[in-house]
Amino acid sequence: MSKQELGVLEVIGQDAACCPGLASAPLDDERAAELARVFKALGDPVRLRLLSMIASREGGEVCVCEMTPAFDLSQPTISHHLKLLRQAGLIDCERRGTWVYYWALPGVLDRLAAFLTTARTAEGTQA
Repeated sequence: MSKQELGVLEVIGQDAACCPGLASAPLDDERAAELARVFKALGDPVRLRLLSMIASREGGEVCVCEMTPAFDLSQPTISHHLKLLRQAGLIDCERRGTWVYYWALPGVLDRLAAFLTTARTAEGTQA
């Protein structure tokens, strides 16, 4: 795993007590840049579909050989998109023989969702 990947994982992995959500406090430049890399990875329809295929898979992992036929793209293009998702800290992989298996990193999507969630009061206004 590269230093860039570790940096993004550390930012996403920080708990709410350390780093409040989007609506709690303004982001500093560094955190905004790091989170932007994650959201940029999610901003492409192919990568979003790939992440969905991986995260929703029963058993928690999927072989690249099973994902490629779902797209009208070449295998190298699919691999490039998967690499970007890995660099963003959203998924990880392992080579087994000639195939590579991917899985969503535990808790990453939950932490992103928590970051985007705003607290609401009983009257329906923001807290």
